[in-house]
Amino acid sequence: MAFLPQIQVHMQIEFSGAAQEVTGSCHIIRVGQRTVLLDCGMFQGKRSESREKNAKLPLPIDQIDAVVLSHAHIDHAGRLPFLTAQGYKNTIWATSATRDLCALMLADSAHIQEKDAEFLERRGQPHAEPLYRVEDATRTLEQMIGMPYHKWFEVTDGVRAMYTEAGHILGSASVVLELREGEEFRRVVFSGDVGRHDLPIIRNPEPPTGGAHVVLCESTYGNRDHESVEGAREELGRVVRETAARGGRVLIPAFAVGRTQELVYDLHQLHRAGKIPSVPIFIDSPLATDATSVFAMHPEVFDHSEDLVRHTNDLFDFPLVKFTRDVNESKALNTMQGPMVIIAASGMAESGRILHHLRNGAGDARNTILIVGYMAEHTLGRRILEQRRVIKIFGDEVELAAQVEVLNGYSAHADRTELHAWLTAVRDGGTAEGRNTPHVYLVHGETPAQTAFAERLRADRFTVDIPAPGVVVTL
Repeated sequence: MAFLPQIQVHMQIEFSGAAQEVTGSCHIIRVGQRTVLLDCGMFQGKRSESREKNAKLPLPIDQIDAVVLSHAHIDHAGRLPFLTAQGYKNTIWATSATRDLCALMLADSAHIQEKDAEFLERRGQPHAEPLYRVEDATRTLEQMIGMPYHKWFEVTDGVRAMYTEAGHILGSASVVLELREGEEFRRVVFSGDVGRHDLPIIRNPEPPTGGAHVVLCESTYGNRDHESVEGAREELGRVVRETAARGGRVLIPAFAVGRTQELVYDLHQLHRAGKIPSVPIFIDSPLATDATSVFAMHPEVFDHSEDLVRHTNDLFDFPLVKFTRDVNESKALNTMQGPMVIIAASGMAESGRILHHLRNGAGDARNTILIVGYMAEHTLGRRILEQRRVIKIFGDEVELAAQVEVLNGYSAHADRTELHAWLTAVRDGGTAEGRNTPHVYLVHGETPAQTAFAERLRADRFTVDIPAPGVVVTL
């Protein structure tokens, strides 16, 4: 159809979630009469506030034509079953590995919500309905289509997309969107969560080429640099050695998907090199156990330049490690004697089996609580990171006597230098119909990190904005 100049062209981005905060990733793309969601993640943090945010649809269901998902972490994918429960029936696009991980993670999220609702009902709160149920998570998977990297696919009329490797977790992707309405064309790059170079198992981030008019870029660590990945592995070995020498336990709250597998991989390497004592290592998470099986199903996205990947097919299986699925096995760990390592979800210590281990072990000075990932505000993990004298677990006050160690090198998020390099590569990697200096919108970050990163980018001649929730920009 010929372009009619008198028709107003609509190309807009609305920042619905992860705007001036870290969780709840959701960005709304409008092209003419079509609307696409980039992610639909769950808000995490203070429970009353996050519950209210999660229960609010980003926009009416009948206005959503498609969803393009960057990766499987709950803060990016966690509200997809809520959309399904409310009647969404259109396609959810993802990489194949992301789809397989979502099969586990969304069902687990639904199960936790159902159990929480039952608990609250027993406590006299009968209207504490879960956001969605397991059957909603199952239906969501039926709507997901797995796509390979570097292959264009038609999202909806006027919108096509392509995935490139984000290097964050298995299957994670940055998204290139090409938007057309009449004769107007815009190229939008969504970073997703950008990973780091040389992380265990997965490949390095691959900045999209071809330029962009607009980049939505995460900024989680926009105000700091991490220690090296290799340094983090060595520090992990040190913490295990020192804690074992005290006769204590290393308690690690870890995301079941991604971080747990990286830790097991590095402990495997340390064991092979004789750098940790022969203490038992328990992976106390059914979800992490299942996710590890999904990792093993997708060797095509492993980094085959790594020695351990090249030399063994059993990356996550070695003599010290044991996966505990049964609840009774988990409880038995509390009465076992001697040093050990326990890795359990949730990663921010807000739910799951790690809470039981923390309640039993946080008060013992022989133990170490090892922080290996981002801890959002108002979470138990953040309070431990801040080394509060007393923490509350299951409503009980527990003295924090255990050692607290932080290994930022295990972050799966790029730091400020790595993010700057990624954006520079996007800018210098080509032109989007004559535009080679994209307008950058910083998302997925807290205010101090975003402000500092914006200043750094502006000094390098980037145009940068930090949108608040609900802000709409016209392309």
